[in-house]
Amino acid sequence: MTGQTQVNGTKGLPSGDLGRRLAARRSRLGLTTEETAARAGMAPSYVTHLERHPDAAPGRGALLTLAAALQTTVSELTGGDADVPPGREQAGRAPEFTELSRAECTELLSTHGVGRVAVPTALGPAIVPVNYSVVDDTIVFRTARGATPSLACGCLVAFEADRVDDAFSQGWSVLARGYAREVTDSDEERRLAERAYSAPWAGGRRDMWVRVEPYALTGRRILA
Repeated sequence: MTGQTQVNGTKGLPSGDLGRRLAARRSRLGLTTEETAARAGMAPSYVTHLERHPDAAPGRGALLTLAAALQTTVSELTGGDADVPPGREQAGRAPEFTELSRAECTELLSTHGVGRVAVPTALGPAIVPVNYSVVDDTIVFRTARGATPSLACGCLVAFEADRVDDAFSQGWSVLARGYAREVTDSDEERRLAERAYSAPWAGGRRDMWVRVEPYALTGRRILA
């Protein structure tokens, strides 16, 4: 596909932290390498080089230009804020706060990724992150039996996903409330394994599928 990184085995895959972060950011914005290069006033071959070569060392000027073109920060592109929680920047001068419709909430949730599920435990409510997908308008994730996320089964739970753009002090959040159940049908498990986008980052044996069927879906967006 023109302008996009081609994958043939491992050939063409982004290499190094900068390459992966650069490719992920432009993908999130729906940009090809050519479009990214045009925004930054760079040659497409140079953007491709940055993505594919872990030893690439662009100067600060090039990083600043790329960050501006991708509406992000140099720290985010280089991984300097990987261990820092989002939302540290000051609010915008004239923020616009809006409620999201159910359709908008569904669309945003369907981008997949990492969300948080709130479950009851013997010590009180607990909120834990999970890698999730949306299948048939329901939230699904895999976990290990006995792990905290598995306690959602048989309960009414809350599930939240959000995105924060520190560079522009804006973002969105979606809250789903619904009944969680364990998926026990083998055919349904197989279908979820085929259709689910996100696999658990934690690895290990996590073969328990949990499905959350939302009865309420609300969300908010803040634009700077």
